[in-house]
Amino acid sequence: MTPPLEATERQTALRQMLEIRHAEERIQELFLANLIRGTTHLAVGQEACAVGVMKALRPGDSVTCTYRGHHHALALGMTLKAMMAEMMGKASGSNKGKGGSMHMTDASLGLLGANAIVGAQIPIAMGAAFTAQIKKTGAVAVTFFGDGATNIGVFHESLNMASIWKLPVIFVCENNLYGEYSPLRHTTPIDDLARRADSYAMPG
Repeated sequence: MTPPLEATERQTALRQMLEIRHAEERIQELFLANLIRGTTHLAVGQEACAVGVMKALRPGDSVTCTYRGHHHALALGMTLKAMMAEMMGKASGSNKGKGGSMHMTDASLGLLGANAIVGAQIPIAMGAAFTAQIKKTGAVAVTFFGDGATNIGVFHESLNMASIWKLPVIFVCENNLYGEYSPLRHTTPIDDLARRADSYAMPG
């Protein structure tokens, strides 16, 4: 069993979550003022998912995430300055202003990218995990996805392949109870999505 975090570690985690929340609120203000082009998907209320998972990662590990990925980027170590510059389309952004909100990427941090297509980040993490396995680096890949992605084929195919090949990949479902605009209860026959791991002989 994992020992509880020390007080200073809890304070650091809380500080990170608050920074992410304030950043997201400011991003919304800038978006409504038409200073951020395209669109944005906020992760208000999901800060703890990113902060908790990233705390367990080591240098060399990799992360893929959804288009709702600002909190993942910040929790992984992207600076607020680099992220906001990316959002504003500036060359000083993490991806030289070309990715914007929905494609937050920084390979130097292990962030292989947010993806605008639901579930498309999952097989990318599989590739990273397969690479780590072949090279015997000891690294793991983490992929974040929402509840809606658990209903698409690539999710099931990826879990099946990860189980068969024993890949070092961690699947993290950030379940906000909505897939786009559809409530979970209207699209999914089970409430506990972690049970889907049972089908692939992996803990969930």
